[in-house]
Amino acid sequence: MNVRRRECDGSLGAITARRNIREYTPDPVSDEDLNRIAEAGWRPPSGKNRQRWDFVVVTDRAQLQELSTVWQGAGHIAKAAAVIAFVVPPPEDDRRTRTDHYEIGQATMAMMIAATDLGIGTGHSSIGDEERARAVLGVPDDHTMAYLMGLGYPADRSLKPIRKPNRMPFNEVVHHGHW
Repeated sequence: MNVRRRECDGSLGAITARRNIREYTPDPVSDEDLNRIAEAGWRPPSGKNRQRWDFVVVTDRAQLQELSTVWQGAGHIAKAAAVIAFVVPPPEDDRRTRTDHYEIGQATMAMMIAATDLGIGTGHSSIGDEERARAVLGVPDDHTMAYLMGLGYPADRSLKPIRKPNRMPFNEVVHHGHW
């Protein structure tokens, strides 16, 4: 039992340290670290192992600038060292649309935790202008540009566990046995 607890300490530490980063240092993130982060997104479970996702890793400054214009809240993307775009193929049916986005959410969080563990900050963004985002990245027209995730080293302070998170009280959102 103690061995299992120790194995979880690293992930729990990264979970408690993770926060949205919107200001980055100008330092690049290595290809090795970007691939480790992308691998973390490739590993989460997928219903019937469909793996209906693609990830586009972007470090080109001109592309980052263009991607920062696809949503009103994506300005931080231009300042990031890299971006990972989450792409979903055409849905098989309405139910798959929901499960595809759930699975992309799992991949996103896995990447965010992996990045935090490496000291790399992340900040997610929606995509409003899918057509423009697809054009910048060469994504087929029938695919959905789901989200963007900026990556870079935090400009303000390093990623350390947040002792008093600004969250709703735990006992108000966690219910045992019934509501």
